[in-house]
Amino acid sequence: MAKRYIKLSNCGTAGLGRDDDDVEIAATLCVVGRKRRWGGSTPGHKTYKRDREGANKVLNAQYFVEHPIYNPDHFRRRYRMRESMFLWLVDKVTEADSYFKQKRNCAGQLGFSAIHKCTVAIKMLAYGSIADALDDHLEMGESTVLETLKRFVRTIVNVFGEEWIRPPSEIELQHILKANEARGFPGMIGSIDCMHWEWSSCPTALHGMYKGHKGKPTMILEAVVTEDLRFWHAFFGLPGSHNDINVLQRSPVFDDLANGKAPPVEFNVNGNTYNIGYYLADGIYPDWATLIKTISAPISNKHKVFAARQEKCRKDVERGFGVLQARWKILPSPARLWHQEDLNYIMRACIILHNMIITDEKGVDLPTCCIMKA
Repeated sequence: MAKRYIKLSNCGTAGLGRDDDDVEIAATLCVVGRKRRWGGSTPGHKTYKRDREGANKVLNAQYFVEHPIYNPDHFRRRYRMRESMFLWLVDKVTEADSYFKQKRNCAGQLGFSAIHKCTVAIKMLAYGSIADALDDHLEMGESTVLETLKRFVRTIVNVFGEEWIRPPSEIELQHILKANEARGFPGMIGSIDCMHWEWSSCPTALHGMYKGHKGKPTMILEAVVTEDLRFWHAFFGLPGSHNDINVLQRSPVFDDLANGKAPPVEFNVNGNTYNIGYYLADGIYPDWATLIKTISAPISNKHKVFAARQEKCRKDVERGFGVLQARWKILPSPARLWHQEDLNYIMRACIILHNMIITDEKGVDLPTCCIMKA
């Protein structure tokens, strides 16, 4: 570059030949180099000799041996589920995705075990901490932690999504209707509402779309929850600038009813027979036959009693959101990933795992009381 500058200063452009240009281009390429794909081995890059096998032995000694250091209560508090369910999940996830199988690298070093990888993913969901926080005791680097989390939630959704995020079957619906009739709302299927998840890594160009009344970029989850805190409908991904009405208009919650595929519902109120179930909703929702709202300003005792009971039962969905966020701390924390698709998988995986835990621990309330089927 200095040689080129001197020739330009003394002789102008006539002082430069084609050979000089070629030499300059070659020198520039040697200095700058080609842009490499992110990840992989880099010459001169500092590596850390993590003790993977030692970390795996410590993890097994803490939870997964005949006489572990920590008892089942510790396990359930830290993994958010019972050990039997976690091991069942590990088997299913490993069977569906070979990424979780323990393998050796090209140097013959043994990689992370399936239990180790699933533990990392569960702890990321349960505690919502930064990926680097798991390196010191689980011996897994930040990039590997994030890759493991993404592969885990995708596998959970692909394997269990169809079964664990769906409308209730006819048998399950009859059980729900019977339970809600005892609460004073015959024909009630559940409670519907929306929840926001802050997206701190939202690109600046999308802030206008994803900022709403929360003042920060968010993504919206619409859900239907029953008294046992089971999520029967989850519609996630719309920008935070929408309100509940806009979300409802784009939601598939009434698709089965519109297409004639919904299970039959029949109930009597004040001598009248109805054949369409309904959801309890708050005041922003439209006045539809499938949505029952409270009375905003009750005057008579009759109206006051109805409003109090409606608001009490409608809190099922609020309780569901609260338990979901308390169980998976990644949800109340601002999302730090860049892509909406990754956040969608994380939200759906958290709901699936939540439903599994609810069914596994309180399955006597539902027809299928144990999820660990062959």
